[in-house]
Amino acid sequence: MKKMGGDTKTDSSAGGRSGAQGDAPQESWMKRVFGFEKSDLSSWEQLVRLLNRPTDPAALGIFRFMFGLLMAVDITQERGLSHLDYKYLDGTPVCRFPLFNFLQPLPLDWMYLVYVVMFLGAVGIMLGCVHRLSCLMFISTYWYVFFLDKTAWNNHSYLYGLIGFQLSLMDANRYWSIDGLWNAKKKNAHVPLWNYTILRAQIFIVYFIAGIKKLDSDWVGGYSMQHLAHHWLFDPFKLILPVEMVSLLVVHGGGLVLDLTAGYLLFFDATRPFAMFFVSYFHCMNSQLFSIGMFAYTMLASSPIFCYPDWPRRFFGGFPSVLKAVLPPAEPTPQSSTSCVYPETAAGSADGQGPPPVPRPLKPGRRHRLGALFTLLYLSEQFFLPYSHFITQGYNNWTNGLYGYSWDMMVHTRTHQHVKITYRDGKTGDIGYLNPGVFTQTRRWKDHGDMLKQYATCLSHNLVHYNITEPQIFFDIWVSINERFQQRIFDPRVDIVTADWSPFRPNSWLMPLLVDLSPWRTKFQEIEGSLDNQTEVVFIADFPGLHLENYVSKDLGNTSVQVLQGQVSVEIVEEKTNYTLQPGDLMKLPAGAYHKVYTVSDRPSCYMYIYVNTTEVALQKNFTRLFELQERIRNGTETEPLPPELQPLVSVVEGKDPGVNVTDPVLRLFLRRQQRMHDVKKHREASLSEKMHRFSVKKYYMIRRGFLMTAIAMRNLMVGLPPLEQLTQEVAYANMKEPPAATDDPLPDEAAHLEL
Repeated sequence: MKKMGGDTKTDSSAGGRSGAQGDAPQESWMKRVFGFEKSDLSSWEQLVRLLNRPTDPAALGIFRFMFGLLMAVDITQERGLSHLDYKYLDGTPVCRFPLFNFLQPLPLDWMYLVYVVMFLGAVGIMLGCVHRLSCLMFISTYWYVFFLDKTAWNNHSYLYGLIGFQLSLMDANRYWSIDGLWNAKKKNAHVPLWNYTILRAQIFIVYFIAGIKKLDSDWVGGYSMQHLAHHWLFDPFKLILPVEMVSLLVVHGGGLVLDLTAGYLLFFDATRPFAMFFVSYFHCMNSQLFSIGMFAYTMLASSPIFCYPDWPRRFFGGFPSVLKAVLPPAEPTPQSSTSCVYPETAAGSADGQGPPPVPRPLKPGRRHRLGALFTLLYLSEQFFLPYSHFITQGYNNWTNGLYGYSWDMMVHTRTHQHVKITYRDGKTGDIGYLNPGVFTQTRRWKDHGDMLKQYATCLSHNLVHYNITEPQIFFDIWVSINERFQQRIFDPRVDIVTADWSPFRPNSWLMPLLVDLSPWRTKFQEIEGSLDNQTEVVFIADFPGLHLENYVSKDLGNTSVQVLQGQVSVEIVEEKTNYTLQPGDLMKLPAGAYHKVYTVSDRPSCYMYIYVNTTEVALQKNFTRLFELQERIRNGTETEPLPPELQPLVSVVEGKDPGVNVTDPVLRLFLRRQQRMHDVKKHREASLSEKMHRFSVKKYYMIRRGFLMTAIAMRNLMVGLPPLEQLTQEVAYANMKEPPAATDDPLPDEAAHLEL
C-alpha cells in the first residue's frame, strides 16, 4: 500500500491515484490501472485496510450537494408535492396499491408534513447540515411514500432511496458542508475509500445490469422501443439511415452497448473522457425522450464520482479569488480522520509539523471492519436482487418481479387494446360492468397480478355500498408486449376477489405469454406495410375454449376479421348466427353490433381485425375541402358567395375572432385543428429564450402551488381549519396559473382544450 504523505494525491477510480513524489518506488501495472495491489486482497485484514484507505472527500462532498439539490427539486415534481391534495384527498373512496396492505396514507395535512420532513432532509443533505439526521429524515419519509404506492415504482425512484441510505452511513459532510463549519474535526477530513466504492459500484450496477437485461431477444431484435426512432432527436441519424435501421442500430444497439460498457469505461483513466462524453449525451437525450424527472440529471451528477476524488479542488482552484468565498474550497491537503486506517509509517501531522489534529488509526478497529463488511454485504445484495425473482414468484407476470429494483429499464413496452371489468352479485347472480379505472387514479394495475388482487378486493368493498352483495369481480384484459399479438394476461373466468395469491407462489390465474407466436411480428410489418394510410389493423391471439366479445362502432364502416392460425367461430349476436373460419378466411363484420369470436381449435388462434374509420375518412375529405376554400379566400380567388355557416372562415382569414358564430360542427372542428396546428408550429419555432421562459414559468407555478398548499396544511395542523370560505379562497390562490398571453389567434379560449 502506498505511503500517505503530505503531498500524496489519494485514490483513483478504485483506490489510489498517485503516491508520494520523489523517491517513491515505481508503481506496478495493477496499481496504476486499478489503484491497488494484489496483496491488498490477500487477506481480510488487508481488504479492511484497503476499503478504509484515507481518501480525499471533495468529490463525495460535491455529489452530496448535487444529490440533495436534485432531490429537493424532485420532491416538488415526481414525488408529487405540487398535486398532493389530488392524490391523498381525505374521504375519497380511492383504491390504493401499497407494498404491504396495512400501509395507508395519513390524513392530507399530515401527508404534507411528511413531505416537509422529506424536503428538509434533502436540503440538509445538500448543505451538509446535521448530515446523519438529514439523511434519516429524508430516507424514512421517502421510503414510506415509496412503499405507499407501487404504481409509482420505477428503477430510478428506487435508486434515489438507495443513494439516500448509502449517504446516511458515509462521511459525505467532510467537504463543503455546514457541519464542517461547526466542527473543525469534520472540516476537510479524509473519508474511507469504501464511501466511494459503494457509490461507484452502485452506478456500475445500474448501467451493467440494465445492459444485461437488454440482452433479451426483444431488445436485441429491436421490438422494445420501436417508436423512439421517430423522435426528432434521432433526425441526424435518419439523414444516413432509414427509420427501421435507426431503431435497430442506434436506439437498441446503441443503448445495449452503452449500458454494458459505461461502468467499465468510466472506471479506467484512459477511457473515462470518452465515457463521460457519451454518457452525458445519452442522459441529455433521455431527459428529452422520457418523463423521468431528475433521473437523467442524477446520473449526470454521479459520473464525476469515477474521477479522481480531488477533482473539485483542481477545478474550483482555477476560479478568481473573489468567487472562492462561495465556491467549494480548493486547499490541497485533507486532515486526518478516525474513519480511515493509515499506513503504519504515517506518524505526525499531515504537514509533518506538530501533532495531528485527530488521532490517526494505524490498525483497523471495529468501525473499520463494519464498514468493510457492510460494503461487501451491500454490493452482494445489490447484485443478487435483480435475479431474486425465484423467491418473490407472486410478483412475476410476463416480466419478473417488482419493476422497481430489476434495472430492466425500457426493455418492455405494453399496449392495451381491451379492458372489461365484470361484477356479479353473489346472492342474486345479477351481472354488471364497471368502467376500467373506477375508484383509482392509476392504470398500472392492468399488468400486475398483485395489484389486480388489491384492486379487486377494494372494488368488492366499495360495491357493497351500491347494494351489491358478496360481489364477484372478473377482469378481461388484453395486452400486447413488445409488438406481439394482443392477448389476455389474466384468466377472465376467475373471480379475483376470492382467487388465491401469495408473494412466494406463482400466480395460478396468470395466462402464459404466447412466446411461440413471437416470429409473427415480422409478418405484422409486412401486413401493415401493404395497407393504405386509412386502414388500421389489430392482431389478436386467444386461447382454446375462450372467446372475445367485441363491438364494432358505427364509425368503423368497413371492418373485417381474418384468421391467421387456428380455427375460430364468429357469432353475430343480434342475428344469432355462427360462422366457422379457417386460416386465411376473411369475414366482414356488421357495424353497430356485437359479435363474439370463439377459439374452437385445440391450440391458440390468431386473427386480425382490419378496419377503416369511415367517419374519419369523410371528415378528412371535408377538412381538405375547407382548407382549399380557406386558401382561395386568402388569395382572393374565391368568387362564389359563401353560405352563412361558412362565413366564419372569412373572419378567421381576416384575423378576427369568429366567436360564437361557428354553428357548423365540422367547421368548428376544422378551426380547432387549425388552431392546434398553429400552436404546435409556434411552440416548435419558438426561440431558445421563449422556450426557457415558458419552461421557467411552468415550473414556477407548479412549485408555487406545492409550497402554498404546504403552508396551508401546516397552518391547519398548528391552529386548526379556517372557515370553508377562507380555505376555498386560499386554495384558489394556490391554483393560480400564468395569465394567458394576449393573442389575435382565432378561438383562443378553446385552443388549450383540444384533443385530436
